[in-house]
Amino acid sequence: MYPVINKNLKKTITAGIILFSAVSIFAQTENRNWNGKKCAVVLTYDDALNIHLDKVIPMLDSYQLKGTFYLIGSSPVVSQRISEWRTAAKKGHELGNHTLNHPCDGSLSGRDFVTSETDLSKYTVVRAVNEIRITNTLLKAIDGKDERTFAYPCGDLTIRDTLYYNFIKNDFLAARGVSSGYSALKKVDFSNVNSFFQNGSTAEQMIAQVEEAEKKGSFIVFLFHGVGGEHALNIDLEEHRKLLEYLKKRKKDIWTAPMVDVAKFIRENKNK
Repeated sequence: MYPVINKNLKKTITAGIILFSAVSIFAQTENRNWNGKKCAVVLTYDDALNIHLDKVIPMLDSYQLKGTFYLIGSSPVVSQRISEWRTAAKKGHELGNHTLNHPCDGSLSGRDFVTSETDLSKYTVVRAVNEIRITNTLLKAIDGKDERTFAYPCGDLTIRDTLYYNFIKNDFLAARGVSSGYSALKKVDFSNVNSFFQNGSTAEQMIAQVEEAEKKGSFIVFLFHGVGGEHALNIDLEEHRKLLEYLKKRKKDIWTAPMVDVAKFIRENKNK
């Protein structure tokens, strides 16, 4: 004979099943703090390279993904291909500010590539601010937009001992740095957003970084230069494609968006 289960016990079991189901549903939907997704990914590309227009943007478009392209205002790839950058912006890609002349601190070791004209250590803060604002004017003439983000050339934050971004922080939603790390939504430093520098990286390595961001309920900013060539800092075009394919397949859980959109989202949700 089977034991008889009384009505109260049945009610207890039923309530337990309902509670377990509710917890399971909650577990599946919790930690979706990034525009309804588990994490956010930002794809950034520095220095206004031909390869960005010729290969990267068409590849992003094919996967329906958007990136941020940090343009150097004086670059011939900007002046000679304005209509193509304008088209990219119309498709949803961000044109970010990477200064007018890409000045880097030539007083640091390993900076033999820095010329006297582009030596940030010889700049005044006023000159740096003026050149950055000139670049903003140029970018607005291309895309018609007022909101955008900034990226420090070479990751250099200061002119001697002065944090020059403090003088232009109201001109941007955020500034991307070069130090890696996963920040909680409420602890993002808009004056120096973490990023993961890529050089010779495989898709497997980059995907692992995305998965770590997802695990931490955070976001990740990728920092690319060359993609398939044109720069000493480079990743293989096929490895880049594999990363995009992964992001496309994981779109239900991963929000891939330009830096300006992610920065705006963080600002709007940071204090909630």
